[in-house]
Amino acid sequence: MLQTKTLYDQDFNLWIDAQRAALNEQRYDDLDLSNLLEELDGLTRRDKRALKSHLRVLLTHLLKWQYQKQKRTTSWQLSIDNSRLEVADILDDSPSLRNYMSEVFASCYQVARKQASKETQTFIDTFPAHCPYSLESVLKDDAYPE
Repeated sequence: MLQTKTLYDQDFNLWIDAQRAALNEQRYDDLDLSNLLEELDGLTRRDKRALKSHLRVLLTHLLKWQYQKQKRTTSWQLSIDNSRLEVADILDDSPSLRNYMSEVFASCYQVARKQASKETQTFIDTFPAHCPYSLESVLKDDAYPE
């Protein structure tokens, strides 16, 4: 066990291989449970952070798209499309995170509103205080606000 813990700190990939082998061979005493639990927690946090990040970028570009029509670019459109794809991929792998996305939607909008204000160099009051889009419309392919 001591060797496995050292392995975790020295060569993460080799540690993964050792943990996988121990599981496959049902050598449960050889598992590094504390680090395995930490890694599982990290996977959940990683997916949640990624989901929030993509949602913020998506909302920021939707606001810019709607409120700066004269400056619309293919880059904004591609960013919107890419963020939607990334969110869809995460939700395909972990459908239960849809509930989490509903929980953080309003706070992500507030961050996106501030970001859109900075990026467009306009007053924050240019953008609605509450999100003008539903979560469903934000995630809908090829839907862009007028």
